[in-house]
Amino acid sequence: MLPGISHARNSILVFGDSLSAGYGVPREAAWVSLLQQELQRSHPQYKVINASISGETTSGGVQRMAGALRQHQPGIVIIELGANDGLRGTPLAVTEKNLDVLIRQAKGAKCKVLLLGMQLPPNYGADYTTRFKTLYTKLAQRHQVALLPFMLQGVPAEQFQADNLHPGAEAQPLIMRTVLQKLKPLL
Repeated sequence: MLPGISHARNSILVFGDSLSAGYGVPREAAWVSLLQQELQRSHPQYKVINASISGETTSGGVQRMAGALRQHQPGIVIIELGANDGLRGTPLAVTEKNLDVLIRQAKGAKCKVLLLGMQLPPNYGADYTTRFKTLYTKLAQRHQVALLPFMLQGVPAEQFQADNLHPGAEAQPLIMRTVLQKLKPLL
């Protein structure tokens, strides 16, 4: 347990990168904002705090997590990191170790955890992309936390922005519903 943490079990901390920060879409149209709107209707006691930063890596997340847990005192943490590590070719052992630390920090603060898995484009090679994809499952099983195997599951190619990495505004409601399905059992 981190010192100074008393739990307001009604806050959900979203800790991610540009995919959760809403890169390239209006803030109110991003999936995290849509999640807050949905929870206001269905579970009004919950408040969503978006601590996501575009470009964030798992290493940056490790540096910020303890402070975010102290500041926001969440009951649930949604971890959506790793894509930028993969796109930079970070050794998988480093990404896995950092995600392991993030999950341990959240669980150490008595938070429930939802891990959002990512996948990489095929041009990174079959071995790297397969091992990258499976590390989320491995971590979720190791720590017995909830897992969404692929956050962008079901998003059609035409709903991505020109970079083919970031979903556009029209994809955000689907992402929110996909995340919400895995989040509901934790509420």
